[in-house]
Amino acid sequence: GVFALLVAMQMWVGFRPAPTRVVPGVSGLLGAGGGIGVLSALAGIGGGSLTVPFLTWCSMSVRRAVGAGAACGLPIAVAGTLGYIVAGWQVAILPAWSTGYVYWPAFAGISTATVLLAPVGARLAMRLPELLLRRMFAVLLAVLGLRMLF
Repeated sequence: GVFALLVAMQMWVGFRPAPTRVVPGVSGLLGAGGGIGVLSALAGIGGGSLTVPFLTWCSMSVRRAVGAGAACGLPIAVAGTLGYIVAGWQVAILPAWSTGYVYWPAFAGISTATVLLAPVGARLAMRLPELLLRRMFAVLLAVLGLRMLF
C-alpha cells in the first residue's frame, strides 16, 4: 500500500528523470517485468498499475505508457490465471465453478467487461490532456494504496 501511494505521489507531482532516460533493453525489460509481476502479485493489483509509472519513469509519454501497459495486460492475465489455477489445484474447499483459485463466472464477467470497455478507455486516453490522464492514474493508485493499508 505504501509503495502504491509513493508511486501515486510521483505520478501526481509529475517528477520525471532527465529526458535522456530510455526504456531498457531486453534484459532490463525482463528484469523490470519480473519485478513488476512479483510486486503486483504481492500487492494484489494489476501489473499495469506499476507498468505505466515505470514506463513514464523511462521518459515515455503517459499516453504511450498506458497503451503499452494495456498491451501487457493479456500475457499478465494469462500467467496470473494459470498461476492461480496451479496454486489452488489441490484445495478442496472452493466454490462450484472453480478451477484452483479461479472462479469462472467472475472470470467471464471481468473478461467480457474488459473486451467491451477497452476501446472506450483507449479513446478516452487519447482525448484527455496528458496532465489530467496522469493525475487520474495517480488518484487510482492512491485509492488502491489506501485500500490496501486499511
